[in-house]
Amino acid sequence: METTEAKEEQNIKIAPIVAILISGAFAAILNQTLLATALPHIMKDLDLTANTAQWLTTVFMLVNGVMIPITAFLIGRYTTRTLFLTAMGLFALGTLFCAIAPNFFFLMIGRIVQASGAGIMIPLMQTVFFIIFPIEKRGSAMGLFGLVISFAPAIGPTLSGYLVDQYPWRVLFYIVLPIAIIDFIIAFFVLKNVTKLTNPKLDVLSIILSTLGFGGMLYGFSAAGTAGWASAQVILSLVFGALTLFIFIRRQFKLEQPILEFRVFKYGIFTLATIIGVIMFIAMIGGATILPIYMQNMHEFTAFESGLMLLPGALIMGIMNPVSGRIFDKFGAKMLAIVGLTITTVSTFFFTNLTTETSFTYMAVVNAVRMFGVALVMMPVTTAGLNQLPPSLIPHGTAMNNTMRQVSGSVGTALLVTIMTNTALNPAEHGMQGLVHGVNVSFIAAGAVAGVGIILAFFLRKTSPAEE
Repeated sequence: METTEAKEEQNIKIAPIVAILISGAFAAILNQTLLATALPHIMKDLDLTANTAQWLTTVFMLVNGVMIPITAFLIGRYTTRTLFLTAMGLFALGTLFCAIAPNFFFLMIGRIVQASGAGIMIPLMQTVFFIIFPIEKRGSAMGLFGLVISFAPAIGPTLSGYLVDQYPWRVLFYIVLPIAIIDFIIAFFVLKNVTKLTNPKLDVLSIILSTLGFGGMLYGFSAAGTAGWASAQVILSLVFGALTLFIFIRRQFKLEQPILEFRVFKYGIFTLATIIGVIMFIAMIGGATILPIYMQNMHEFTAFESGLMLLPGALIMGIMNPVSGRIFDKFGAKMLAIVGLTITTVSTFFFTNLTTETSFTYMAVVNAVRMFGVALVMMPVTTAGLNQLPPSLIPHGTAMNNTMRQVSGSVGTALLVTIMTNTALNPAEHGMQGLVHGVNVSFIAAGAVAGVGIILAFFLRKTSPAEE
C-alpha cells in the first residue's frame, strides 16, 4: 500500500522534477561549449597564449570526466535533493567565479568548480528518469534528455560567436548564471527525493584511482589531437591512465560495494548498446570538431558562420529525439538503430568530397541529415541498454554510459584530428586543397566507424529489467 501511494505521489511530481533536471542539464551542457569561440577574446583580454587558454576547456572536460564515474556512489550515498542542490550550487558558484574572475587563475578555479557540479548532473538526471518513468515510457523520457544533450552544445558556439562579437566575453557566464540560480531556487522548494539510498562505503583509494585513471586517459587523448600521438606527454598520460584504470577495475571486482560496478557489462544488450553508442559518438564528433576547423582554417568562414552551419542539424536532432523516443517505446531500438546508422554512414561519406569551394548550404544540409540519423540512434540505443539492467544497477549503468561517452568523445576528436593532419598534403605543392584532403580522409574514417555500427545494430533486441 505504501509503495502504491509513493508511486502516486511521484507521478504527481513528475512534470516539475523533469523540468528542474532538464533545465540544470541544459545550463551545464550549454556552458561547456560556450567558450569554444570565446577563447581568442579571453586570450587578448587576459594576455594568454593559446596553449594556456586551451586549459579553460581542457580542465572542464577533465574534471567533468572524473566526476561522472563516482556519481553511482554519490547517488547511493546522498538523497536526490541533496545531490542535485549540491551539484547546481557548485555549478552556479563556479559560474559566478568565472564571470568576475580578475585573472586566469580565478577563471580556472571557476571552471573546475563548475565542472565538479556539471559532472554529477547528467548521470543523476538519467537515473531519476529511469526511476520515475515506467519502462514503456522511458524512450519518450530519454528523448527529452537527448534533446538537451544534442541541442545545447550545438547552439553554444553559434550563440557564443554572436555574443563575443558584440559584448565582453564575461557576458557568456552572466547569461548562464541566472538560469542556474533560478533552477536551484525552484529545486529547493519543488524537487523530491526519488533515488534509493544504499549507503555504500567510501573507498578513498578507488576514488583516487578513478580520478587519476580516467583523468590520465582523457588528457592523453585530448592532447593527442594537437600534440601528436608520439609526444611524451601523450604517451605518459595514456600509459599512466591505462595502468591506473587497470588497477581501479581489478579493485572494483574485489570490493563488496564498488564505486563503479563493472558487472553491468555481463548484461549483453547493455554492453552492445554501449559499444554502438561509443561508435556513434566517435562518428558524430567529426561534424562538431573537423567541420569548424575546415571552415575557419581552409575556407575563410568566421567562427560564427561555422557555428551557424551546425545549427540546422541541432534543431533537427532536438526535434527528432523526443520523436525517436516515442517510436522506441512502441517498436524498440533495433530498426531505429539500423536506419539511423545507415543514414549517418551514408551522409558522412558525403563529406569525403569537400573542396575549397564547397558551399555553406551543402555543408549545412548534409550535416542536418547526419544529425537526423544520429537522433534515431543515440537515445533509443542508450535506453535499450539501460532497460536490461536491474533497478539497483541503473545508477552504475548511467555512470558507465556517460563515462564511455566522455572517453569516446576524446578518442574520436584525437583520432580524427590526427588522421586529418597526418593525411593532409603539402600546401606548397597542392595549395589549400592539400589540407582539405586530410579533412576528406578523416570523414572516410568516421564513415567506416559508423558502418561497423550498422552490423552491430542487427543484434539488438527488446529486453526487460533483469532479476536482482
